[in-house]
Parts: sequence; C-alpha cells; structure tokens
Amino acid sequence: MKKTMRILSLFLVLTVFEGMAMGSGSSSSGSSDNVKPPSSVASGGTETESKPSNTADQASTAQAVTIEEAVLLDQNDIKITATGFDGNGSLGPSINLLIENNGSKPVTVQARNASVNGYMTETMMSADVAGGKKANDSLTFMRSDLETAGITVIADMEFSFHIFDSETWDTVLDSEPIKINTSAAEGFTYTYDDSGNVVYDENGVQIVVKGLSESGSWLGPAVVVYIRNTSGRDFTVQARDVSINGFMVESVFSSDVVAGKHAIDTITFLSSDLENNGIEKIDSVELSFHVFDMTSFDTIVDTAPVTIDFS
Repeated sequence: MKKTMRILSLFLVLTVFEGMAMGSGSSSSGSSDNVKPPSSVASGGTETESKPSNTADQASTAQAVTIEEAVLLDQNDIKITATGFDGNGSLGPSINLLIENNGSKPVTVQARNASVNGYMTETMMSADVAGGKKANDSLTFMRSDLETAGITVIADMEFSFHIFDSETWDTVLDSEPIKINTSAAEGFTYTYDDSGNVVYDENGVQIVVKGLSESGSWLGPAVVVYIRNTSGRDFTVQARDVSINGFMVESVFSSDVVAGKHAIDTITFLSSDLENNGIEKIDSVELSFHVFDMTSFDTIVDTAPVTIDFS
C-alpha cells in the first residue's frame, strides 16, 4: 500500500510540474533527439536512432493549416462549435470553440483521448459555463508532444468531450470521438516510425524500445518507447518490477492509447533513485509491461521480463 501511494504521489507531482514545464515552453516527456539506441533486447530487433516522423513527402517545416467552422456537439442542452484554428499558441496549436450551455446547471467541458495524425497527444482545456450562458474557449494540443512525434503538419485532430456538472461533478455526457480534418488532410501521407527493438507484439499490442534519453525530463533519464494499438480496445500501458543495473527503482510511466492509435512515450526514472543506488551510468534496464483495458481495467497482458542493454 505504501508503495502504491508513493507511485501515486509521483504521478501527481509529475502532473503539476509537467504543466509548469509546458508553460515555460519546455517538454518533460523527453524528445527522441539525442536518444541512445539499445544495443540488444531480449526479443532482438533492429538498432536505430532515427527521429519519429509522420510527415514523409510533406512540408519539412511547420505549415499553417485551417479548419472549417462546424458544430462538433449538440446534445444534452450543450452545443459546441469549432470557430477557427490557431497554429501559433504559446503552448501549442489550438481549436477555437464556442460553447453554449442551454441548460440550467453549470457545466465544465474538457477533452479526453486526443490524437493528432494518429499519435496520442496531451491537451489543455477546462471551460466552465454557467446555465444559460456562452463561452469562447480553446482546446490546445501540446506542442511538446507534437515535436516528440515529429509532427510538423497537422492533417487531423481527434478527441472526445467530457462534460460534467461543475457543482456535483456528475457526468453530463461523454461524447463519441470527434474528428476534425484540416486543410492539409487531402492527399496527406500518414507514416509512423516503429523502428527500434520490438519487445512485445501480440494481442494487438506492439511495444518498441527506441532508446535511452539521458535528459528525459527534470525527473531524470528515460527510455523512449513507441506503442501501437491494433487490439480494438482502448488500453493503458504501465511498467512493473523495474530495475537499473540490477537495482530496483521507481518509474513514472502510464500511457493511454486509444484503439487504432499510436504513441511515443517515455518511461522516466528518478535521478534520486540512481543517486541512492550509486548508478552513474545506465548499462541495462529490466522491466515488464502491464497492459489493461482503459474502461474495465481488465488485464490484457502482463509481459515477461524484458532486458534492455545500453552498455
């Protein structure tokens, strides 16, 4: 129980400081730049240190895109209209929204399970709208996540709205997935960088270790992973029984991947754990992956231990 509470505390701390880091324009998720590829993995695989990219045959630099004004949701006395797109926000590109609350109770509107060009992406929005009122707000897609996935041209954005009573926190509705195509969508070529060492590829779950980022985040170094979900179920991937150079350590990693989507994420280690165990250089990492259904929490798979050699 104490270990569980410690891990929960770590996630809470990470969430708070991650927001601070993103607000200052830095990323805490770890970039694929300067990533050291593993020299060997238990399941074998191809060595690589290529940067993830889904922009093959597209513009090599950021490209301005537009969206058409459209009603995204009109249900349960809530109407949400996309009125425009801003690609130059301080934290990332954003969809401008007009939210109309035609009911009598105050509601809060947030987004869930967002992706850009098929890559899972963190978003920022929490709009409070009193009964009978309207609000202009925006749904921001974090630039740090887009950069990690190598996205320079946004062809589409997908997400769901989570709307709840602002006073009771009771759910008003969880929308079906909403997809918005931009002006770049027509003719866009979608590619995903799954290069690296495949450590698991069964049950519709593919996990590829891409390398070690020594400066993964302010918390410490991190292992960069690519995840693909072809299971038909929304799932979460976490790490279990993690050790570095034979010493047990904590890790910060919980990646939600919606069915049919991809993710570039990081398994982050605490610098304090490395210091306490006298680890100056990461030679090997051993861990197993726990994959479970995001809705039912049923286990999809607990993988066998995986050893990754960085020496």
